Amino acid sequence: MEEEAEKATQIVILPSPGMGHLIPLAEFAKRLVLYHHFSVTFIIPWDGPLPKPQKEVLHSFPKTINSVLLPPVNLDDLSSDVPPEVRIRLTVTRCLPSLRDVLKKDLSTATSRLSALVVDPFGIDAFEVAKEFQVLSYLFFPGPAISLWLFFYLPKLDEMYSCEYRDLPEPVKLPGCVPIHGSDLFHPIQDRKNEAYSCILSLCRGVLLADGILLNSFMDLEPGAIKAFMESGDLCTQPIYPVGPLIRTGSGDEGDPNECLKWLDDQPDGSVVFVSFGSGGVLSPEQLNELAFGLEQSEQRFLWVIRSPTRKSVHANFFNAQSIEDPFSYLPQGFLERTKGRGLVVPSWAPQIQVLNHGSTGGFLTHCGWNSTLESIVHGVPLIAWPLFAEQRMNAVMLVEDMKVALRPKEREDGIIGQEEIARVVRSLMEGEEEQSVRSRMRELKDAAARVLSEEGSSTQSLSEVAQKWRTH
Repeated sequence: MEEEAEKATQIVILPSPGMGHLIPLAEFAKRLVLYHHFSVTFIIPWDGPLPKPQKEVLHSFPKTINSVLLPPVNLDDLSSDVPPEVRIRLTVTRCLPSLRDVLKKDLSTATSRLSALVVDPFGIDAFEVAKEFQVLSYLFFPGPAISLWLFFYLPKLDEMYSCEYRDLPEPVKLPGCVPIHGSDLFHPIQDRKNEAYSCILSLCRGVLLADGILLNSFMDLEPGAIKAFMESGDLCTQPIYPVGPLIRTGSGDEGDPNECLKWLDDQPDGSVVFVSFGSGGVLSPEQLNELAFGLEQSEQRFLWVIRSPTRKSVHANFFNAQSIEDPFSYLPQGFLERTKGRGLVVPSWAPQIQVLNHGSTGGFLTHCGWNSTLESIVHGVPLIAWPLFAEQRMNAVMLVEDMKVALRPKEREDGIIGQEEIARVVRSLMEGEEEQSVRSRMRELKDAAARVLSEEGSSTQSLSEVAQKWRTH
């Protein structure tokens, strides 16, 4: 027994493909190693060569975090129109035999003891492997508590209603959360006949198999929703551990950031709106045009990360986007000349963490992805909420109506946000009456985020509680 107690506690993390989940899981792993001295191994499923951004995250790991790239799974039998959620889940499911092999061969050592398998929502099928190896199964939920509540609640909604959720006469009331209209629920569940809906519903039911759930949020951010989990005895029976906000640390960014940051150095404090739709957010050519005119009409300073537009839809789904070369060619004629000095447009990428942390950045027009949302909160930058897909519409409702740290432009009936509306909202955030209250509330959350991650903070204590369970399992 003494020998067993001396063995290092080994944790295996199985992320699904994609940067959105890998980034917070990587930060989670770093905290496990730094504060709890665990041995952590990432086991990476993929359906082909690992993309460069994912490689860079893995290469940035300290030596104490290992990574194993599984053999690529074959998805050639899938049609081109298979929903991305199904493709991601199948990538994980079809890697399970390889996962078993790795656990048998490489992680049973004389010096370490495998205690837990941690997966994100698309990896829930791997819980069966954890049970075979008699290790704990934990879900790392990379989104907010409101989205986690929907995971618990969707099977109930599925039984209660036969119509599409966007046609529900009343908003959906999740425990402790702001009411959400059915049209603002997860994008993949908006068509109940689609294969994506069945996939998400199945994953929701699988959540019940977790021994515990790690949540990338914190009490001060979502007090009602998180408290409801603590008090819930029927829908949610597992312990919930808020361990956020976990965001990318260090620069962690590729490329030469000098152009963006040097330009920001020359701007007045808090004067610039940062415009970015994340690593996959793209607009239609028409919407891109309206955004350009709106930024110009606002007469505010802006830093815009522009991506090639798509003809797929008005608000393109990231996974199905068909890129068009040279985004600058889709800008209105003369736009760059007319806004020179007041605005900077950069293609594809900017060092987001450093931009948000810069004193000249005063607002963030964002797609409301949870990683970007947490980054803005940690750095105290108020938001303009412009959701595109996935759970982003839910996040936008919460940011605007519940947290009150964001303004949201209104869409026209055709789904386009017009230039006048864009100009109005940008001006309101930067110099309107609403600006002071939104900015004040965001400062409060910034302070709270720092507090919960301090040595005695609630998120640090939550992680310690989990670590103790893993250490003694």
